Amino acid sequence: MPQDRVLLARIGAPHGVRGEVRLFVFAGDPSALDAYGPLTDEAGTRVFRLRTLRPAKDHFVARIEGVDTREAAETLTNAGLYVARDLLPEPEDEDDFYHADLIGLSVVTVEGAPFGTVAAVHDFGAGDIIEVAPEGGGRTLMLPFTKAVVPSVDLKAGRLVVDPGEWAREEAPPPEADRG
Repeated sequence: MPQDRVLLARIGAPHGVRGEVRLFVFAGDPSALDAYGPLTDEAGTRVFRLRTLRPAKDHFVARIEGVDTREAAETLTNAGLYVARDLLPEPEDEDDFYHADLIGLSVVTVEGAPFGTVAAVHDFGAGDIIEVAPEGGGRTLMLPFTKAVVPSVDLKAGRLVVDPGEWAREEAPPPEADRG
């Protein structure tokens, strides 16, 4: 289920009037962005080459090849910068995962019951959160991506095991057989 492209950065608003952009980097080492080769859009059709990258307060400031005006920079606001998954190194620790590798995995409870599918992985600053689309449909659930809640991830089998707790079980829609 792994995605073939991994989001490494997102372009923010323009910075100044000469085409620079704010850049929010999701890679562990922002200076490694150039090491992965050219960055592309999600589809892999548009190529972005960074000319410069410097740290700012809570982001980076980048100059992208071919973007020389504020107006050109504005057209890139919120664009994601991706790299092919196979260009990234494998995680060093068995408990480290690329978000793209988790999205789409089936989710089962510790008892083995189907629970849903990983729809997204978020990091709001206090640790990763997995967003699970419930098996029977309905509202997605947010679960902390911790060993206590997610005791097992098996990428080869395409699933992860959750111990969601009673509150999450109550929020999940009932299985199809239990619906009236």
